[in-house]
Amino acid sequence: MAQAPLTSPFRIAGIEVANRVLLAPLAGIGNWFVRLQARRHGAGMAVSEMVSSFALHHGNERTRREMLRIHPEEHPVSLQLFGPDPEAMRSAAATVAEAGADVIDLNMGCPVRKVVKTGAGAALLDEPDTAVAVARAAAEGSGLPVTVKIRSGLRPGDRTGYDLALRLADEAGVAAIGFHPRPAAVHHKGDPDYVTAAELVAALRARGLEIPVLISGGLADAPRAREAYERSAADAVMVARGGLGYPWIFEELTGVRHEPPSRAEVIAELQWVLERAEEHWGPVRAARNLRKFYPWYLERLGIHGQAADVYQRTTSLDEVRALLEAGERRDFAPV
Repeated sequence: MAQAPLTSPFRIAGIEVANRVLLAPLAGIGNWFVRLQARRHGAGMAVSEMVSSFALHHGNERTRREMLRIHPEEHPVSLQLFGPDPEAMRSAAATVAEAGADVIDLNMGCPVRKVVKTGAGAALLDEPDTAVAVARAAAEGSGLPVTVKIRSGLRPGDRTGYDLALRLADEAGVAAIGFHPRPAAVHHKGDPDYVTAAELVAALRARGLEIPVLISGGLADAPRAREAYERSAADAVMVARGGLGYPWIFEELTGVRHEPPSRAEVIAELQWVLERAEEHWGPVRAARNLRKFYPWYLERLGIHGQAADVYQRTTSLDEVRALLEAGERRDFAPV
């Protein structure tokens, strides 16, 4: 059967998604304004940064206030939870549903040591019974569609993630599988195995399970995202690092944009980020937290070395705005 174009809508359980280009969960980054940015530029849906099920279960106020914030214009939106305990997950999922999420995503692929050592993230690939129980608990607690983001395995040559994906579909009734076909041990190195991803799609269909497979990993730009979509036979793409400082990738993949953004567009976008970050964190925390955002945009502006370091040494958003206003007076040729 011919693969649907990326511009066509699809469904995750009862949730209609306008196109097949999604913002993947980005740990420590994917808050409401990053998701809203992706939606403004054409992403059909965005998934949040991962949120601790234990923090929500135990009523951590800052987690609830900042990480469960949803902008009214970003629906449909998916909030991602992580954690190895089914009861904590059931409680956290109920809280996420109350916050207004449309979908809950479960992180079963994070390779970071501080997550894995708690039994969460990629550690669940070696605990399939627990993983299935966690997914069931999330659905029971929330009443929402539950999706799972998963790696192909823990180590090179390991297909535990592939096997777990099938079990999650068969036994936990998950509504979609986000599949990153690299082993957790390599983090983001090496070439993704899109052949294994295509095998997963075929295996699900052979079981009569028409749930979407969302391909992730290696989607650094629009051409590579299109290649991954075709080679994996997936139902949608989940763009992660390719969208950092370059939300125009969503316009490229949905056919709205065919030229790179101008210098003026990049500056205006970063100014928009400054405004939203100040709204989210307040001026002091925003000035500190945005330092990791600046390089993504400065690279597009051709600002490197000492000139880029100036942004890292700023202590207020007004200093950054002044630097950007100076940049706006330069040539606005495409970057």
